[in-house]
Amino acid sequence: MSIFDKEKTKTFSIVDEKDREIQTTLSAVYEALSEKGYNPIHQIVEYILSEDPTYITNYKNARSLIARIDRYELMGALVRTYLGL
Repeated sequence: MSIFDKEKTKTFSIVDEKDREIQTTLSAVYEALSEKGYNPIHQIVEYILSEDPTYITNYKNARSLIARIDRYELMGALVRTYLGL
């Protein structure tokens, strides 16, 4: 067995990487909203539907974090996750 047999080529998908980034950001935003006493699901959904950043608190830089995510990409990630794709 050669050294090359043990090594596997690792591939990654840009979509997978972007989805992980979105998940990390949404988790941080969810946590900040929860800590401030908001209903995080309601606030995030309202933000997505309205694009009104005031639905997201500035606490822990949450508003700035979520603003970095394109809403179209966010919705795509949510649908892919929901469907298990």
